[in-house]
Amino acid sequence: MYLIVAEKPSLARNIASAVGNSVRRNGYLECPGYLVTWAFGHLFSLVDIEDYQGGLPASGKARWTLDTLPCIPTEFRFELRRGENRKVDPGIRQQFDVITSLVNRPDVEAIVNAGDADREGEIIVRTCVRFALRSPKPMKRLWLPDQTPETVRSALASLEDDDKYDDLANEGYARTYIDWLYGTNLTRYATLKSGKFLRVGRVIVPIVRAIYDRDAEIRNFVPKKYFSVRSAAKTGGEIVELISKNRYEADQADEARAYCDRLNAETAVVTDKSSKTDRLFPAKLFSLSTLQNLLGKKYKMSMNDSLATVQKLYEEGYLTYPRTNSEYLSKNECDKVRQILSGISKLGYPVAFRQSKAIFDDSKIESHSAITPTYKIPEKGKLSERENQVYATVFRRFVANFCSEECKVEKSEITVKVGDVETFTLKGTVLVEPGWTKYDDYTRRDKILPNLSVGDTVNVRFAPEEKETTPPKHYTIETLNQFLKNPFREERERAAEDGVPEDDAEEYRAIFLGLELGTEATRTGIIENAKRSRYIALKKDVYTILPDGEYLVQALDRMKIDMNKYKTAEMGKALKAVYRREMTVSESVSLAAREIGEIFAQKDAIPGQLPGDSGQTGTLGEIVGDCPLCGQHVVRGRFRYGCMGFKNGCKFTIPVNLCRRDIPLAAARDLLTTGKTKKIDGFVSRSGRTFASELVLRDGNVEFAFSAGKDDKKKPAAKRKTTKKTEKK
Repeated sequence: MYLIVAEKPSLARNIASAVGNSVRRNGYLECPGYLVTWAFGHLFSLVDIEDYQGGLPASGKARWTLDTLPCIPTEFRFELRRGENRKVDPGIRQQFDVITSLVNRPDVEAIVNAGDADREGEIIVRTCVRFALRSPKPMKRLWLPDQTPETVRSALASLEDDDKYDDLANEGYARTYIDWLYGTNLTRYATLKSGKFLRVGRVIVPIVRAIYDRDAEIRNFVPKKYFSVRSAAKTGGEIVELISKNRYEADQADEARAYCDRLNAETAVVTDKSSKTDRLFPAKLFSLSTLQNLLGKKYKMSMNDSLATVQKLYEEGYLTYPRTNSEYLSKNECDKVRQILSGISKLGYPVAFRQSKAIFDDSKIESHSAITPTYKIPEKGKLSERENQVYATVFRRFVANFCSEECKVEKSEITVKVGDVETFTLKGTVLVEPGWTKYDDYTRRDKILPNLSVGDTVNVRFAPEEKETTPPKHYTIETLNQFLKNPFREERERAAEDGVPEDDAEEYRAIFLGLELGTEATRTGIIENAKRSRYIALKKDVYTILPDGEYLVQALDRMKIDMNKYKTAEMGKALKAVYRREMTVSESVSLAAREIGEIFAQKDAIPGQLPGDSGQTGTLGEIVGDCPLCGQHVVRGRFRYGCMGFKNGCKFTIPVNLCRRDIPLAAARDLLTTGKTKKIDGFVSRSGRTFASELVLRDGNVEFAFSAGKDDKKKPAAKRKTTKKTEKK
């Protein structure tokens, strides 16, 4: 008897259905020759810092303190996953008890790891079995590129030893340990130092920073005027547009006009004309990122919604495994593709198998091939509107790549020489035979060139056109995904749109080296975390930074916690090195521990300091001084330095952040002892103007003291009380 441990219940049901004759038991399914049980994703998680340092206090609530940081375990420990109340959900405990009883049954001769076919799925089942199994038993691996019955039965007939996937598991454990080190240590450190809960992670921070930096570029963008040189005169009744390569700055208007005069004084002649019919290739098959890009652009579908939908279609057997970073198929999938095409052709689509390197390329597949339909085609009306949008998108792209009707375009090029001053090239493309464009998106508009022949004279009337530079665009689902996939390259243009298969070898080298920020499997969840934390917002398909996201980036900068894309990519490279056996798990963890240690080496310095500061904002609960109203202690809270006499009605507070500027602990102490501070710079007004000011205490209120002379009464508008409205600036 083989025991199959699936990652989640839906997969267990699909496996049992493929085997057939299953009987439902308590927490598992019984089939001829197999027992099939399941986890609920991660049943186990790494323990908290307190568990490494003596456990929780009697109250059961952990009190975060800098004294326990950093925590670098010599050995990482797992426990059954706990909820926010620190208790294990009864359902999780019950299911683990089922797994424990099954793996130790005498009639179970081998255990089959049926986690999702990625590093996360590999370690989910391994961890469960590790804690459940009392004596060693053989471990096998069920690797499923899709969940159709035929694929499940074929995979069960060719099980491999699970130790073949040790490299994948090592990478998975290394990622888990490293992310725990960063997330647990730095989240607590940043929260204690800032007084506000800050979710700090190895990947979430560079994602938020990318959006922050882009929005700052847009906000601070100052448009510049310039002059373009253009002619749009008619020749033979048709407008011939000629645009010079030369560009002139705003103060070069005279030079622009002089250049126009030079061009207009010459004769413009057509010196060359060529036209050829060429083949236009479809876009490549989908990786998860490219699929999410198109769905976000076309249907304004968030990454979370698109992943959830494609995951459901995978679990129902209609699509192949979704969390793939490849847009290619493996050569050993040819027979499977022929089977799929056979079913599609019966629906009336003109498809035929072709083995092209633009489709089949093993060198560009790490673990999983591109997302494609399976031989199982949903019945009409079976899918919801969103499911149909996702399925049809994948289906049409597959049809386009195997369409037997070629797409042909006519490419034309006309060369116009204006004396010996400048040569202009006009390019046009006209769709001649639609081919695959009848089935997949093709957005290029036909550009028809004017009817000119070699030797024709072209009328010109060049004139300067005043234009303005435009700011960069906000990140969209598509452009953010492209940035995260390779943060060290500018967004690339697809050569496939010009009818030439794209040479993307460099892109795949970067992926396999681990230069991505996050992975196809984790990126969507991390972005959702950033949205839930109110660091970023997604409206339609456009990302923008939120005030909490600005605070996160600025607070980390003040604390000198540098988690940029370069460092994150270095850790990604280390994880891939573990996968390739070039580095051990412990060596990769040591890299992360060393970097975290460098951050904590400065924790007793002044990490919150800004220019002009005499200190930072302190830590939660730190005593600042005595209240000027009631005499009780004023202590550091999350959002303000507040009087402990609030229970007796005292309302005295000093905001920790005023007009987008943190008020240092030393400045708060000055207010309590002398009634005023030194001049503090970096305040930002509602209009976005930065300014500097002293702060003063007047009648128990904190106010700006804009001194423009000895008589402050002449400037009543300079006073701003720290009402709730002021604190929100």
